[in-house]
Amino acid sequence: MADTILLIALVLAAGAVLLAVLRLLRGPTAADRAVALDVMTLVFVPGMVALAVFSGRKIYLDVALVYGVLSFLGVMSLARYFDRGI
Repeated sequence: MADTILLIALVLAAGAVLLAVLRLLRGPTAADRAVALDVMTLVFVPGMVALAVFSGRKIYLDVALVYGVLSFLGVMSLARYFDRGI
């Protein structure tokens, strides 16, 4: 039962990533593209956690944690660039 729920969640997450990719490609402004990229990273981190649960390998949890921290720093850098420039 839990595997089925995780599989459904992964399918919904893949749909969210697809919509974010469309916004990334068609976004009229750079801010729209940055938000789409942030959404993609916010969906990928729980996806990696679900992959760790499915595969039973704990190393993917560490990868998800590092990826989450790096994506946060990247979004903060983009926000600062859009606000004030470098």
